[in-house]
Amino acid sequence: EFTTENVLSSPPRFVSVEELMETAKRVTNMALAHEIMVNQAFQVKPTELPEGSLERKVKEIMHKAFWDCLEAQLKEDPPSYGHAIKLLAEIKETLLSFLLPGHGRQRSRIEEVLDLPLIQQQAENGALDIGRLSQFIVGMMGSLCAPCRDEDVNKLKEITDIVPLLKAIFSVLDLMKVDMANFALSSIRPHLMQQSVEYERNKFQEFLEKQPNALDYTEKWLEDTVKSLKEAEMDGSTAASSDPSSLLPLNVHNQAYLRLLRWDHASDPFPETMLMDQVRFQEMQQEADRLVLLSSVLLIVYTTTGEAISGLPGLMETLKNTISIMLADMHTPSFSAQEALATIGEKLCVELSQCLGQHGYSPFSAERRSILKGQISATIQPDNTVRKLMDSRVQTYLLASLESSQHKTPPLLPGGLSPVSRELKELAVHFSRLVNYNKLVFSPFYQKILQKLLTKGESPGTEM
Repeated sequence: EFTTENVLSSPPRFVSVEELMETAKRVTNMALAHEIMVNQAFQVKPTELPEGSLERKVKEIMHKAFWDCLEAQLKEDPPSYGHAIKLLAEIKETLLSFLLPGHGRQRSRIEEVLDLPLIQQQAENGALDIGRLSQFIVGMMGSLCAPCRDEDVNKLKEITDIVPLLKAIFSVLDLMKVDMANFALSSIRPHLMQQSVEYERNKFQEFLEKQPNALDYTEKWLEDTVKSLKEAEMDGSTAASSDPSSLLPLNVHNQAYLRLLRWDHASDPFPETMLMDQVRFQEMQQEADRLVLLSSVLLIVYTTTGEAISGLPGLMETLKNTISIMLADMHTPSFSAQEALATIGEKLCVELSQCLGQHGYSPFSAERRSILKGQISATIQPDNTVRKLMDSRVQTYLLASLESSQHKTPPLLPGGLSPVSRELKELAVHFSRLVNYNKLVFSPFYQKILQKLLTKGESPGTEM
């Protein structure tokens, strides 16, 4: 019998090298389209070959040979213009590619001045003025370039020797090509959404047909989410347990996305449908961890110190900056949380004592300093009461941001998170944008899996 379960549990079939190459190409194209859509800061950048690489050395040798040959041709008596005319033809084509529909006058002028048959005739008659043409090209580049290239174009006007000038013109034209690509990208991005969603979905479907097991980890991700929600429902340990809608497909799906911000990337395979964004989810997970620890320390400070410092202008920002600096590298291998928290405790005690003294309050006693430093150091433990509280509130806010993103109404900020409200809102926007785009692309696949998980009689742990 041919069933979905049989397909998903069958071993992957052997494929030819040609099929693998074609699949790799499709995945690469899909990844590029995805990057353009989810990364608002995505830009085309000039290609830079690695310093000292064979490719770079070969390119440099070939370029030097070309420019040396051009220089030798122009120094002949009479000059030979073979290479120069090829350059002018390429420059003309590049300038025309920069033109928009409203640039009719510039198009006519380029066609008139860079008339290649006329240039060829002038060269044969010894009447070609390369210098005049170069100055025209520089002037046209100045009228077409982005404002950020004005300085580069102005520098061209200072070059008098023909070969260095032509060489510099090509360098600036390469930069202008990148600018034009980025301009086109920003212009069409709003119109790409639907096409991109369909493109990614179709490419993944093609990949799935070649690799029938390509949703195994996605199924496990959703299955584990259902299992944890059912367990919470049974023991009544969470707010979701009393919510009859907790096992509705939409809620399960949102909870599943939230689980990605608690993922053990070292040991648990990431869901296949999320792979292109795994690094982004890791970065968001690290940012959430940082905000939890930062808000935990600030909550301890204000709870321990009391009314004496509440409302003092600028103090919260000062303390926040001190903590942020010490936590900047918290996800690097060399970071020692114990040392960092101990240092934070020392620095905050100094800053608080100075602030209390400036406002007429008694400075911290040795006992109060010891208590505060001890409470701050205790946040190193994942089960620390304050840390667990702030972690729960951050997770609640991010989940609420998913639920409210459909209605365009920002969720209320839980208590204690005001000092990190700006960073948390930025994280929520980034998280929601990524999740909503992923839903658009992969919703047909998720719906089938969730329907099967939520309607079958067996517990989620049984074989599917």
